[in-house]
Amino acid sequence: MMFPRIDIHSHDTNRADSAIINISPEDDIRPGVYYSVGIHPWNTPTVTPSTLDSLASKARNEQIVAIGETGLDALKGGDIAKQIELFKFHINLSEQQRKPLIIHAVKTFPEIIKLKKELKPSQPWIIHGFRGKPELAQELLRHGFYLSLGEKFNKETASIIPSDRLFYESDESPLPIEKIISLINS
Repeated sequence: MMFPRIDIHSHDTNRADSAIINISPEDDIRPGVYYSVGIHPWNTPTVTPSTLDSLASKARNEQIVAIGETGLDALKGGDIAKQIELFKFHINLSEQQRKPLIIHAVKTFPEIIKLKKELKPSQPWIIHGFRGKPELAQELLRHGFYLSLGEKFNKETASIIPSDRLFYESDESPLPIEKIISLINS
C-alpha cells in the first residue's frame, strides 16, 4: 500500500507539502494537497444526514487518499451504538471509494476487530496513533491491521511491527515527521 506522503496523518495544515491532512466533510480542499476525510467519533452526537452527504461527496475527490479519521471511543463521543453506525458508514465509503481507512480507537479494540472479521473489508485498516502493548499489536497484526505510530508510542511495540505494516504520523505533534521517525526507529 502506497501513500503520496510519508506522514500519513496530520491535523496541521502547515504540513500540507509533506503530510496527508485530516479534514472534516465541511473543510475546503486546496489544490496540490492530499487529505483524509472523516467524522471523528467524538463528533458522533452532532452528525446530520447533510454531514454524511458531504462526507460521501468529498470522499470521491482524487485528493482524498484515505477515509477517516473515524472509529470508536469508549471514553468520549456519545452512545457507542451510534458510533458503530457512523463507523460502518465510513467502512462502506472506504470500500466504495477503494481507499484505506484511518481508525481512531480508544478502549474499543475488541469491537473493531469483531467488525473487521464480520465485514471482511478489502481496503486496509490503519490504527492511527497506536500506543498499545506488543501483545495488542500482535493481535491486530494477525487480523490484518496496519499500525501508525506518532510522537507517543510504546518502544517495545515499535520494535515488533514489520516495516510493511508500519506507518508514521505527526498527528498533532509539533515535531517534524523526520524526528518522529528517528525516535521510533532508534
